[in-house]
This record gives sequence, C-alpha cells and structure tokens, in this order.
Amino acid sequence: MIFGVLKDIKEGEYRVICTPMEVASIVGAGHTVLVEKDCGAKAGFPDEAYAKMGATVVETAKEMWEKCDFVAKVKEIEPSEYGYLREGQMIYCCIHPAGHPEEVQAILDSKCIAITAEDSHRFGSPNCEAAGKQGALFGLESMLTINGGKGKFVGGFAGAPGMNVLILGGGVVGQGALSVLHALGANVTVMDINAGILRLLGDRYNQKINTMYCTKEAIASVLPQTDMVINCVKWPKQRKDFLIDKEMLKLMEPGSVLVDISNDDPGAIESSHETHHDNPRYVVNGVVHYCVSNIPGAVAYSTSVALAGDTLPLLLNILNNGLTEACVRDGFIRRSLTAYKGLLTHEETSGIQGRPWIRPEDVLGIAERKLDPAPPATTTRSTNFITCCK
Repeated sequence: MIFGVLKDIKEGEYRVICTPMEVASIVGAGHTVLVEKDCGAKAGFPDEAYAKMGATVVETAKEMWEKCDFVAKVKEIEPSEYGYLREGQMIYCCIHPAGHPEEVQAILDSKCIAITAEDSHRFGSPNCEAAGKQGALFGLESMLTINGGKGKFVGGFAGAPGMNVLILGGGVVGQGALSVLHALGANVTVMDINAGILRLLGDRYNQKINTMYCTKEAIASVLPQTDMVINCVKWPKQRKDFLIDKEMLKLMEPGSVLVDISNDDPGAIESSHETHHDNPRYVVNGVVHYCVSNIPGAVAYSTSVALAGDTLPLLLNILNNGLTEACVRDGFIRRSLTAYKGLLTHEETSGIQGRPWIRPEDVLGIAERKLDPAPPATTTRSTNFITCCK
C-alpha cells in the first residue's frame, strides 16, 4: 500500500501526523511512503530526515493525493482539498464531522473512505493533553496587563494573592490544564458532572484543589471570585443552551480571562468564536477571550512527536491488515470510521445533521465476527439507518 503524509494547510497549523521515526517503521513494514514537501518543516522535521528513513518527497499536494492509497494529516480536510478526494481512497485526520456538514458532503460525494482521528484514540488524544497544558499557559499570557488582562500573577507574590481559576471539565484536557496551574500555585476549582472524576482528582491532588458538580447555577456562584475560566467541556452539538452566557460574564471583574479550549460551534460558551494564533484574543463584557481552535499547533514539535507515536499502531494496523480486519481488531478504529464509499458510518454526525447512516460493522460485513469492543465516541444516538448492505 502507498501511504502519504500530507502537509497541513489550516491557518496557524504546523504539526505533522508522522515524524521520520514513524516513517521508518512504516517503510520497515514493507509499505511505500510518500511525504509532501515541507510537511514537517515547521515542526522541526526537514525533508532530508524523511528521505533518510526511506520516504519519497513529493513536490505538490495534487501529486500526493493522486498517487497514495491512504493519506493522513492532522487537521480537517480544507475546502481547497475537496477536489482531491476520490473513490476508495482512505484518509485519516481530525475531521470533526458532526460540526462540518460541508466537509461531510464532500467526503460522501467523493466516495472515499474517511476515518476521523479524534474518535480513534484508546487512551485519549495527545492533542487533548497538549491543548489543556498549553491552553493554561496561553490563559496566563492573556492575564498579563499588556494583553488586556487584569495583571494577576498565577501563584501570587509576597503580600499579593494568586489567581482563582475555574476549570470546566475534568477529562484529559481539563487534567492537563490542572496539572500546569496547580504546579504554578493557582487556587483551582474543577467542575464536572462525573462524581468519580471529581473524587479521583481530589485524591490525586491531596484535596488541595476544589471540586464542584457542574451546573450553570454553580458556575454563576463562583464567577465573581474567579480570575480565569478554562472551558474543557465537549458540549453536545444539538444543545442550544450554554454553561456560560454573555450576561454571566458581567459577574467577573474586568480583565478576567476566559480560555475556550473546546471551542465547539455551537459550544458551552455563548460568547466564544474561533480565533487564530495571529490574532488570538478579543473582549466581551470586559472579559478577555482566548479562543484559538488549534492550540497544540503552537508547540508543533512536541505535539507531533506525541501524536505520531500514539497514531502509529493504528496506521500499521490498517496498512498491514486492511481496513476491514483492522476494524475487527480495534474497536476505536471501527467507531471512528466516518464514511465508506458514499455511505455515512458515523453515528454522531447522523444524529446532529439528520443524515441516514449505517453501522461500520454492517457496511464492512463483520457484524457476526468477534469484535474488539469500544464505547461510543459520544452520547449522541441515531436510529436513522440506511436500509442497504455492503
């Protein structure tokens, strides 16, 4: 199989899905690897390093898409790439299909085979950890007086108290943010709807953090004393309400900071909209918002190394065994299959967009086999099934 490492072209994105180390493993498994020119340059991986590991460097994206059986990248398929999609070709990237109907339509129209990366990580995505940790640091940067914040130092100084920080969501993203902020001396409160997570985090930090059950009313009760909010909640896309609405921002002091790491559209924060690294902040009701959608791209070397290492077993599973057998062996690949030759295979996208779908195990003809189990990727369910078979 010919595997291709694409150059990401999203604004402000510098990560690469495979470093030369992973290329060496794929080549060693007997596959041909093509890499797009400068695909890893901004992350610290020059073309020469890929060539040394056995890859062929290709000059243009067009040639990459034309020659490869299976292509991979970090972020979504951009509109300028829709015309490259073709029937039967496999693509792996962070599609975020439920929130991108135009992208989904292009995938279905092309009859390609698409796998959405964000649902494929068995132990949580390295991108989530990076987003939480680096997002916390960008929040501290946003708190600086020179960036419009109220100028509080995270851990305080002698005679000056440190920051009060509220983290919404105690998953991989929230835990990443917590690890940084607690280490730097912030007074942190974590809110979640899972009492088990709150108990685990309280024990992990020797009860030196505050934990609360997450409701809109609970958030409102602590906002007047909160210097910075970090949103790490993956908000169900069908919901029309908010955890924090614009009016609630007035409860915070001017110059307070809100970092929306989840950055869903629509999301849990009414005042949130996507920004980019070149112009990351704006102010609503006196609160400085930091809403960059690809925070991990700012630490492209480290995130590329972590992501590539985590992704390699999945890629080799598909390359060595074929998609069907890989979906039998790994339920997380199966649940992340988004489209198969013109058919939607992603339940959340069906539920959110009202499109009919077919289960991956049905379209691949493996429903009667012993399958590696995996939990559903989200709570969104859909019974809007396509009535056809493979």
